[in-house]
Amino acid sequence: MSLTKGLQHKYQVQWQRVVNHPFVQEMGDGDLPTEKFRSYFLQDYIFVKDLVSITAMGVSKAPNLYAASMLNRFLDGILNPENDLFQRAFAELGAHDDEHSTTTATPTTQAFGDFIVRVGLEGTFEDILVVLHVTEGTYLDWGTRLIEEGKNPDNTIYREWIQLHGPEVLGDLVAWISKCLDKSSIGSIKARTEWLFLTTLRYEYMFWEAAYRGEEWTT
Repeated sequence: MSLTKGLQHKYQVQWQRVVNHPFVQEMGDGDLPTEKFRSYFLQDYIFVKDLVSITAMGVSKAPNLYAASMLNRFLDGILNPENDLFQRAFAELGAHDDEHSTTTATPTTQAFGDFIVRVGLEGTFEDILVVLHVTEGTYLDWGTRLIEEGKNPDNTIYREWIQLHGPEVLGDLVAWISKCLDKSSIGSIKARTEWLFLTTLRYEYMFWEAAYRGEEWTT
């Protein structure tokens, strides 16, 4: 069994908990309350800045120009079509410029962002790919499933968000990341590899939970 398939098999409970979260299910069915998606979207906009950072650091640590170009292509997708969707969605969700530009990170968003940026700074190219395999692989998983199930919510933002994370957009990237990891020697550093994989999965779950159930700083 390959490294990536082995990790997903070993941590399939945690993986499935992320890709089948009630937030995802209700978004696909069109039943997700708009205020929950609005909260998620504002926090995701903050998180994406850190995703850009780790991806850019991946470009700088890439072993060759082809690897750098693959991550740069992903980076371009975040900075252009995805950012365009953010701006249109904010308008539809009633989140004006002063709100989405001044909203602060929740504890989960802050912790998740700090984690991936630290991996980008201190980790190897393969470490960065492990994190991206989880962040993009889980989104591809639920996006593909909702598309294959024919989910077509009335909310245009929900529909676009699902399509943006389907196989036409993320399929090649995730397949390439998996291939790189499966061919690398990172599996020999098993403890760290598994820690990165599982920790990223846990943060992904917590991110859904914070948006779906709410989160506040303790006072």
